[in-house]
Formats: sequence, structure tokens, C-alpha cells
Amino acid sequence: MSQLMYGKNVVKQLLNDAGRIKRILLVSEDREITKAAARAGVRIERTDRRTLTKMTGTDRHQGIAAEIEPYKLYTPEEIASSVKPGEYGLIIMLDELVDPHNLGAVLRTADAVGAAGVIFKKTNSVGLTPAVAKVSAGAVDTVKCAAVTNLARTLESLQKNGWWAVGADMGGQDYRSLKYDFNTILIIGNEGKGMSRLLEEKCDYIVSLPMKGKISSLNASVSAGILMYHIYNMHFPL
Repeated sequence: MSQLMYGKNVVKQLLNDAGRIKRILLVSEDREITKAAARAGVRIERTDRRTLTKMTGTDRHQGIAAEIEPYKLYTPEEIASSVKPGEYGLIIMLDELVDPHNLGAVLRTADAVGAAGVIFKKTNSVGLTPAVAKVSAGAVDTVKCAAVTNLARTLESLQKNGWWAVGADMGGQDYRSLKYDFNTILIIGNEGKGMSRLLEEKCDYIVSLPMKGKISSLNASVSAGILMYHIYNMHFPL
């Protein structure tokens, strides 16, 4: 089943892997996109803004969309095995994250730090939607993602194969107190409820971000970004 991805930057990124694009829908002339599509052998069809809004379900499409094959999903085992020999790996596990902007931002940072991949639930979570692709600025194409039925079972399986679970939640030890000298699964909880009790119980460590201000918590993708970069710094020190 094909999927519509919208937004100029998203479509430009997709044209780097044009084999997945069936067609581009364009409201008004765009020389850059037209030339890139011609080079890639992708056909462009003209449409009007109202039709494109109806097709994409949003008026934030910027007058352009691409019909593509659905994004490839990987198994957790494929993600784990992609870590280079001699290096520590990083996998981000998302516990029922529902905001597409958070998932898109997590994917973008995961790409920046070279994370092995991102794992999320098939249900009660945002998936690889057009909104996620737009926020990710192309990272939805570069970061391996797995959608699983049961996060707890997936976590147990990875732990049996040498991965350590680090959950982000209030009341844990300072995130800077760990050395992260192991293959790390960083678990980020739901925007409102946080991490589930079952996953928390299975964590090897719980870490927290120190808060000196009056606001008691950070946005999920901001917390994930801080932790991902800290783990990256520990895995690959200068």
C-alpha cells in the first residue's frame, strides 16, 4: 500500500532515493524539484491545493507531496546486529510516544549520533507518518526502525544478547554518573505517563536529568536528545 509524504524538504530528501517514489504531486512550479525529478526519472503530476489538502489530510503540505512505497521496518535483531564490531551500540526504545514531532525529533538526533535504531510499539504509539517524516528532516530514511507488539519481551531478548537497559525517569540517578561502557538501550517514556511500570522494573539503570528551574520535566524529545548525545560522548570520547 502506497503512502503520501509531503513537504518540500521531505520530497527533496526522498529524491535521493527516487526508486521508492511512484509520483510527485505539485501545486505550483518548482524548478529545483522539477529538475531533480527529471534527473531521477520520476513523473510529476499537477494538482490543486484543495485536492492535495484532501489527499494528505493537512494544509501544511507546502504544495508538494510524493507517493511512495511504505517505509521499511526492521526487526530488533537486525538493528542490534548492525553495530560495528569493537563499538558500543545505542538503541532508543520509545514507550508509547504519541506526538509525531517528538518521534521525528528523536529520529533526527538518532541519525546525528549514529544510533543503531529506534524501537516503538505497533499500537498506542505514533508510527512513521508524513508528519514524522517532515520533522525528521530525512532521518526517517536513514535510521532503522522496528515496530514491535511487546516492548518488554523485546527488551528481555536484547538484554539476553548483551544489551543493557537505561530508562529515563524521575527519581533515578544523575545521568552523568554512568559510564555507559556497554551496548545501551535508552528507554524514553510516554509524554504524559512516562515509562510503564513493567519496563521500569526491567531496566538495569534509571537515570534522571537534574532540574534546577521551576518546571518539573522536559519535552520527551529534548530529554532523549540530551541523553543520546551524552551516551555518544561516552561511547566515542575525544
